[in-house]
Amino acid sequence: MPYSTLIDAATLHTHLDDPDWVVVDCRFNLKDTEAGWRAYREGHIPGARYAHLDRDLSSPVTPDSGRHPLPDPDQFAATLGAWGIGDQTQVVAYDAGPGSVAARLWWMLCWLGSTNCAVLDGGLAAWRLAGYRLDDAIPEPASRVFTARADHQRWVDSAGLAAATGTQLLVLDARTGERYRGEAEPIDTEAGHIPASLSAPLEENLQGGQFRDPDALRRRFVDLIGERDPHTVVHSCGSGVSACHNLLAMELAGLTGSKLYPGSWSEWIRDPDRPRVSGER
Repeated sequence: MPYSTLIDAATLHTHLDDPDWVVVDCRFNLKDTEAGWRAYREGHIPGARYAHLDRDLSSPVTPDSGRHPLPDPDQFAATLGAWGIGDQTQVVAYDAGPGSVAARLWWMLCWLGSTNCAVLDGGLAAWRLAGYRLDDAIPEPASRVFTARADHQRWVDSAGLAAATGTQLLVLDARTGERYRGEAEPIDTEAGHIPASLSAPLEENLQGGQFRDPDALRRRFVDLIGERDPHTVVHSCGSGVSACHNLLAMELAGLTGSKLYPGSWSEWIRDPDRPRVSGER
């Protein structure tokens, strides 16, 4: 049975030598974009490949895009194949916490049609806490073929969001409350949020560094979306990365089918004609 949402460190450890399993290290620091790669070289879960958020999990930034545009599906499939990931490979993604970059890889594999990707609950900290070893060897995997079956119903673009926000679609913003309210903006050029969006900080999905249980997550998101069909919920953040954390949390809660806005706030503000809001709503 494939793991399709979360996996714990003990279960991953028992499969570490399984040739049909691939572990991917997604550690990344927005303020020092090579910090994750340096940390990976110093020590990682044995056999793990390294996924760089800017180079592997995104396409180049354009004048109209956000900070982390989605890559071309076929190009990303080729990257997966080079990591030794095929159509049936079980993938486990992790980062240094809180799991947002790992969730981005999880979502991208779902987007391309895989049902065999899970996020390591608690990330590298959980692995270390369990007493499992790290390795500094860089693997040289045999390539495999990954077939991209991109489902473009899993995400919305800026035009689609602008046409439907507040009516057909409800946006949940995974950034901190301070960034949502426009009180602080350490990354992007403008502060505030998309009109009619609701604040849903990803940190509230966690307890002790791990995801809260499904019932608690369900209560959290039902409080936000009410009886709305999850398929009409769109997740946003700064650049389409941490939003995936909320998307994964809703899947864990049994509220399946919500969508990602990959461009998120950093793309929304590229167009001066798109409205912005500062304050609670």
